[in-house]
Amino acid sequence: MAISKILYMKDCGRNFPGKHLKVAIEYISVPDKTQNGKFVAGLNCQPDAAYEQMKQTKIKFGKTDKRQGYHLIISFEEGEVDADTAFEIIGKIAKEYLGEEYEAVYAVHDNTEHIHGHICFNSVSFKTGKKYRYEKGDWARDIQPITNRLCEAYGLSTIELSEDKAKSNDHYKEWNDFRDGKFVWGNMIKRDLDTCIMQAPTFDSFLELLADKGYEIKQGKYFAIRPLGMYRFKRCKSLGEDYTEERIRERVFSESLSDYRPLRKGEQPRIVTYKIKRFKRAKMSGLQKRYFAKLYRIGQFKKKPYSQAWKYKDDIRKMHKLQEQYLFLSRHDIRNIVDLAMTTESLTAKKAEVSKEKSRVFKARAKCNSLFQTLDEMQELKECENSYQSGDNFFEEEHQQWSNLFNKLLKEGYKVDEVEVLKEHYRNEIALVRDKEKAAFKELNLAKSIMNEILHDSEERKKEEEIKKTQTQNSKSKQQQPIH
Repeated sequence: MAISKILYMKDCGRNFPGKHLKVAIEYISVPDKTQNGKFVAGLNCQPDAAYEQMKQTKIKFGKTDKRQGYHLIISFEEGEVDADTAFEIIGKIAKEYLGEEYEAVYAVHDNTEHIHGHICFNSVSFKTGKKYRYEKGDWARDIQPITNRLCEAYGLSTIELSEDKAKSNDHYKEWNDFRDGKFVWGNMIKRDLDTCIMQAPTFDSFLELLADKGYEIKQGKYFAIRPLGMYRFKRCKSLGEDYTEERIRERVFSESLSDYRPLRKGEQPRIVTYKIKRFKRAKMSGLQKRYFAKLYRIGQFKKKPYSQAWKYKDDIRKMHKLQEQYLFLSRHDIRNIVDLAMTTESLTAKKAEVSKEKSRVFKARAKCNSLFQTLDEMQELKECENSYQSGDNFFEEEHQQWSNLFNKLLKEGYKVDEVEVLKEHYRNEIALVRDKEKAAFKELNLAKSIMNEILHDSEERKKEEEIKKTQTQNSKSKQQQPIH
């Protein structure tokens, strides 16, 4: 499943109006994110000189101000696609949506768990000089349908586009919450709203209760609130029909704590018994106990109120890090610093081995690039060939091209279906070796982080001991001085 989103880049002023456009192009082309530029390409321009070409287009038609360009982001579901396939899809989306009208640079970033693509394109057409205009509804009418169709052609899942476009937008917003933070704010806000509604006798007191919980309130065309730790206001109506301002006013007068937890008269308390299966406690080394103790101490945040969770984001990140380190020590049965050093050495060798394996796979695939390029050209002509075979002579020229490509494969000793199988084979091999590489890097980084922390703690203890030793010596020397 691929989710698309389009942003625009505004004018930065007289001195450098296209600054945002230039920065965006440089960002999507960063070598560390694109395998040293492997997953960067241009449409109707050269990637290395894209901004200058776009700038000259603007100057040519006298449209150097206002919106400078647009940034289309396509995010794929985790684990559903590899970078090579994603790059093919992004290229086809750019070509189909922008055609021969706009200069664009597109790229794929595979440095995160979610592979995603970027398309940055000029706001001015290099052919007609007309400015690109994004209208409300273009996403549901043009952009996402193209993305869906191409994903379907590659066997990927798609987003359902109903008449109510809010559904797809809500899906993206919810996914965006999970991507950008550890918490889904909506659930937390609804819980606090429900609590204040049940406790407040009037709407004004409801607002006071919200303010006491740390919420900033904005009343205007839309009733919106912002909890501490959240950067933007959230319209309450986006949480559901029960959270519009009108509905909240009704609920304040109709709901109370008695509705939330009705009293049950005549019900007698009863003792519930249950059996607990005891398991033998696993023995831990000193190093493992140390990390477990840190986890326990940081785990105190769980006892805090749910609505105050934003305060503990840093603690949660620290807890996740410590948990990973603790599990690493258990997984490799590391009981002392010697074991840790040996494991680090072993993981370094494993990382080098995986890198060599990855290099071998890419080199083997590179030998077949000419076959894959021929196959891609044939796939582009496939619809024309089908039409010709159905009796439409209009596509005779395309049929001739398709036949030449077909014969070219035969001379190489391959049939079309054999090349397709070979391409799929290398696609799977590359995905597998990348997973291995990612796992090896993660394990090695964990080992190094633990080693660095131990060395840092050791140095800190030495400094403390030296300070104490110096203080003791100074105090002794003062005591030994004669009194005049």
